[in-house]
Amino acid sequence: MHVTNPQRPPQPAYVPQIRLYQNWLREERGQVFENYDALWQWSTTDLAGFWQSIWDYFDVPSPTPHRCVLEGGPMPDVHWFPGAQVNYVHQVLRHVAPAHAAGQPAIISDDETGRVRTMDWPTLRQQVATMAQALKRLGVEPGDRVAAYLPNVPETAVAFLACASVGGVWSVCAPDMGTAAVLDRFRQIEPKVLIASDGVYYGGRPMDRAATVDALREGLPTIEQVIVLRTPYAASQVADAHDWQALIEGADDATHEPLWLPFDHPLWIVYSSGTTGLPKPIVHSHGGILLTMLSMKILHNDVGPSYAANSLGERFHWYSSTGWVMWNAQIAGLAGGTTIVLYDGNPAGRKEAPDWTVLWRFAARHGVTYFGAGAAYYTNCMKAGIDLPGLQANGHDLTRIRALGCTGSPLPEDVQRWGTAQFEALGTPGIWWVNISGGTDFCGAFIGGHRELPQVPGQMQCRQLGCAVEAWSEDGKPLIDAVGELVCTQPIPSMPLYFWNDPGKQRYLSSYFDMYPGVWRHGDWLKIGRDGGCVIYGRSDATINRHGLRMGTSEIYAAVETLPDILDSLVVDLEYLGRPSTLLLFVVLRPGVPWDSALQSRIHAAIRTALSPRFVPDEVIPVAEVPRTLSGKKQELPIKKLLLGHPVERVVNREAMANPDCLAWYVDFAARRQAQ
Repeated sequence: MHVTNPQRPPQPAYVPQIRLYQNWLREERGQVFENYDALWQWSTTDLAGFWQSIWDYFDVPSPTPHRCVLEGGPMPDVHWFPGAQVNYVHQVLRHVAPAHAAGQPAIISDDETGRVRTMDWPTLRQQVATMAQALKRLGVEPGDRVAAYLPNVPETAVAFLACASVGGVWSVCAPDMGTAAVLDRFRQIEPKVLIASDGVYYGGRPMDRAATVDALREGLPTIEQVIVLRTPYAASQVADAHDWQALIEGADDATHEPLWLPFDHPLWIVYSSGTTGLPKPIVHSHGGILLTMLSMKILHNDVGPSYAANSLGERFHWYSSTGWVMWNAQIAGLAGGTTIVLYDGNPAGRKEAPDWTVLWRFAARHGVTYFGAGAAYYTNCMKAGIDLPGLQANGHDLTRIRALGCTGSPLPEDVQRWGTAQFEALGTPGIWWVNISGGTDFCGAFIGGHRELPQVPGQMQCRQLGCAVEAWSEDGKPLIDAVGELVCTQPIPSMPLYFWNDPGKQRYLSSYFDMYPGVWRHGDWLKIGRDGGCVIYGRSDATINRHGLRMGTSEIYAAVETLPDILDSLVVDLEYLGRPSTLLLFVVLRPGVPWDSALQSRIHAAIRTALSPRFVPDEVIPVAEVPRTLSGKKQELPIKKLLLGHPVERVVNREAMANPDCLAWYVDFAARRQAQ
């Protein structure tokens, strides 16, 4: 990869990774672009030229040449780099020597119990090789599925890399998911091997998972071997299982090398949120994920190799469980030679007494330079009134943080302003917010950050290189400064190969290409400004339509949740089959705040002022909780369907929820409304 010499002193001024890439384009290809828009236009119209430049810039190794960059079409029938052979793990392990020579670790991990571990690059290589050999002894061959039920710990990263190195197809679920949700996913892919933790510690509580592991083995008849990561939290041992520690301490064959595999060999299977029906088992390729992650993580997120002089000693953290695609993005830091910093546990500590400073103190402890989390996390920090300068004064140094990543849902403008002010008080004026929007579906981002572009609170800076994203009207015309369907008119390498066990690609086609054949429809409302800035207005299937005027739900949340007495909210529009729109707003009140007509009037006034009288709700209903997925997304569509009379078991998967106990109230509320 083209990085500065690690022995060379740091440059006088930091040069963003995307600028280094543009310098390379100029020096090696003679390509000069007047501005980012010109660069983006080239990247989305000359797909072969752009993606070949990514291959060359990052010096992706292959023992065989590719005959072209892409062939076939229209989407989704596109084949990338036919003839090339790659392995995601080759890209990771190439950083062992330079990173170790520079004294940079591969992984730093921490958890709620305070157990801090550091893994250097040679140890990572040795453990990956040893576990890969163990998997081969247990019968794993290229194409076999390896299922994992593991938390966000270094062992999970090792297991994934070992699986990928022998050509196995990886799939992971988080141990905070219930048995039924895990079986809904893993049964579809028929795994040969299960790697599982027999316990976890979360929210201040140890949790025994040994019985769950037994239930998974019983419910997955294709499982031939089980590997158990033993913890102090299990009351009993999982029988007839291989011990992780014994396997990882086995003999290491120093000659082990990851297999060379076709560019489109399956790397992993990830899943849609699973709010309705069975989750979609989405298959991505080694080569497609590698190129997309390098482009997104290094060029757009500006997360460089930790050992390069230009990187300032990168420490990359994105809070995630293993059940969210941001775990995949976090682990991808290793492919760029970055030190990744993992946290396993509740970001607010004990559930009974939330402390929203937990992750900030963790970041200070490990010198995190890039701090990422979901939008809901930052909102909770603001609502809780945390004081980062106060933490700094008490010895928690946050001044190494140079970027704040955000995804999962739109980040409200007031939350971004709050965070910016906090860092300005720390002595970091103009902290860079990397607000991104992408998805599990293609394991990347369509819209994201650019270190050298202006920032506007509440907006994302640009469409990403190689992503031909537009906002379209219903009749398929591109819109500027108007809200439309988010579409991608050109393929990108990490779009799914297929869904597992989907004959004729019927589920795949209906998921993304039913509205605009040959064009990817993502399911979000998007507005692209004339300056290239982008705003996501929520899911297009949950959009509010009041008297012909459309409004994204995020705009209503931004108006309502600025009120200090409102902690959370959920809005649904019950317009259905020509009935008049009935707009319901559910609100979570700050503890101790009474519900009365005065507060309701303030909510109405906030919406009327910020948006329009058209969007004042017909009813405002106080609730204890807003239902959310495990990745923190509000479950607007399932609640809408529930209120329209659909049975709860058909519209929502409780096992895929972060707070399933709150559903009982909504079920009762729906029944009472339907009885009226």
